[in-house]
Amino acid sequence: MAIGIGRRQFISRLGSTAVAWPLAARAQQPTTPVIGFLSSRSPSESEGVVAAFRQGLQQTGFVEGQNVAIAFRWAEGAYDRLPGLATELVSLRVAVLLAAGGPPSALAAKAATSTIPIVFSAVNDPDRLGLVASFNRPGGNVTGMSMFTAGLGGKTVELLKEMVPKAAVIAYLVNPTNPTAEIYVKEAATAATALGVQVHVLNASTERGLDDAFAALGTIGAGGLVVMGEPFFESRRDTIVALAARYAVPAIYTYREYAVAGGLISYGASLANSYREAAIYVGRILKGERPIDLPVMQPTKFELVINRKTAKTLGLAIPDKLIALADEVIE
Repeated sequence: MAIGIGRRQFISRLGSTAVAWPLAARAQQPTTPVIGFLSSRSPSESEGVVAAFRQGLQQTGFVEGQNVAIAFRWAEGAYDRLPGLATELVSLRVAVLLAAGGPPSALAAKAATSTIPIVFSAVNDPDRLGLVASFNRPGGNVTGMSMFTAGLGGKTVELLKEMVPKAAVIAYLVNPTNPTAEIYVKEAATAATALGVQVHVLNASTERGLDDAFAALGTIGAGGLVVMGEPFFESRRDTIVALAARYAVPAIYTYREYAVAGGLISYGASLANSYREAAIYVGRILKGERPIDLPVMQPTKFELVINRKTAKTLGLAIPDKLIALADEVIE
């Protein structure tokens, strides 16, 4: 009887140990770091940039699902949702927070935490917005990739004028809720004055606003349209390109993705490259580097893309000068 009791006690103790040991072992294993991905854009039109982000992570040795996880939060162009989404990611205790989709998400991320490292992508004038102290010495917990697209506001007007030389009035579509909208407009107005062209600003921050803005093109006699590079518009890219086709207005955009979707012409830095470089910074931070030691990066190349099919549909002859300058002509 005594032996039987001892055997039962032994088995009982062995069972307890067998259950407890894996739990202890799991507790000692390193936790997979989680990257918070906060975007003001929508997932449906962000597949390309998310793929570029994953490529950048792989360059630093991180593969989603293997040694790193990504928690996505999408505002889908509704900037007022960003503060709440940022707070959600902070509550998850993410290791690094990627602020994707321009100034709105970057500002929301910065307001949500002063301790978690933040890397932004595609932000214009981050120093002027108060995200960093300077490009070379960001300070604090924030760094990232600048797109310099606001500074191209004047260049887009010049290129559109080349494409539509008879245009006396050019409409400029901006999202007034974007904190860099005023910078775009000033750049465009300066360039337009030098070209003897009048710029008429059209505001839109909702889908109804987009419909109203395009409907106003005929009233103001616009011979062309410049579309501000910004997240809400990007989340409605196909809608905007379709509206430009519907109203038969020659339009220029900031990102190549618009020209690929059927837009007439685009000029700006590579959006995908911005995400790829931001991911490399994220990987470096996961390996122990600090945002304060990583300078804000700026693009070194700007792409001119022309959609020849769209030009033909609009009855436009692409000037030889633009063909020569183009990095890509979509047939």
